[in-house]
Amino acid sequence: MTSMERWMRGAIRIAAGGAMLGTLATFSTFATTAIAAPITLKDDRGHTVTLPDVPRRIVSLLPSLTETICELGDCAKVVGVDRFSNFPVSVQKLPRLGGLDDTSIEALVALKPDVVVLGVSARVIDRLEGLGLKVVALEPKSMNDVQRVLGKMGQILGKEDDARRLWNRVDGHIAQSAATLPPGARGLSVYYEVDAGPYGAGTASFMGEILTRLGAKNIIPAELGPFPKLNPEFIVRADPQVIMVGQRNAAGLPQRPGWPAIRAVKNQRICVWIPSESDVLRPPRPAHVGGRGADGALPA
Repeated sequence: MTSMERWMRGAIRIAAGGAMLGTLATFSTFATTAIAAPITLKDDRGHTVTLPDVPRRIVSLLPSLTETICELGDCAKVVGVDRFSNFPVSVQKLPRLGGLDDTSIEALVALKPDVVVLGVSARVIDRLEGLGLKVVALEPKSMNDVQRVLGKMGQILGKEDDARRLWNRVDGHIAQSAATLPPGARGLSVYYEVDAGPYGAGTASFMGEILTRLGAKNIIPAELGPFPKLNPEFIVRADPQVIMVGQRNAAGLPQRPGWPAIRAVKNQRICVWIPSESDVLRPPRPAHVGGRGADGALPA
């Protein structure tokens, strides 16, 4: 997947009924007005983009944005996606146009989109705009950004009220989960590993913010940034009581130097995400952890 976008994706999947925080009840959507009216918004590059009307054909090159469009009831308008958009299942049948660094420009243009939505880190932005396409770049970095980006997508789709309701449901499910946690789970120190670099989810990250709302104590302070690359000794010294990690990196975790002494390892309090869960919860990356890799992968 790509840069900060996984945070957004996690929030939308929570709203869609993710296993982590409950099921979202279906809510009604409003039909867009039949009268054409220009839509003007500022994207995350600071660029002002004006669309002549609510788009009928959309290319989405970011999984979180693909899912947002679908959660707002306009999945039928998506005509092409990046290679990593896989939810809901219906988008898996759409043309795959590549990732951050290898988007197929020719195939994308052939789809005649009214707008292309993508991440700020996508390399194709200038080329697409040079071809006269409307481009909106959005990049969530935190829970507040998730709310903001959701609002921007609601504006593009003419469904601002629906976007506000969807956000309220996302936020409500997090609050509900926090309220139902057993007392013994509160205040535990947690290390959330997003990649075996090791890169951890800091207090300022999407997952870090959720952990804080759940009453957990993140071992990574905010001043280290959202997804810092850590010295392994830092983690050993922090001695977390709980470790959260993807299945891919979990197997050799207890054998890492010094890790057998960590409380989470000694007490077998390791939460392992299966691939489908990691796919949702893993954060987007490029602009915030440095470097550029395949869409969604943190640099090793």
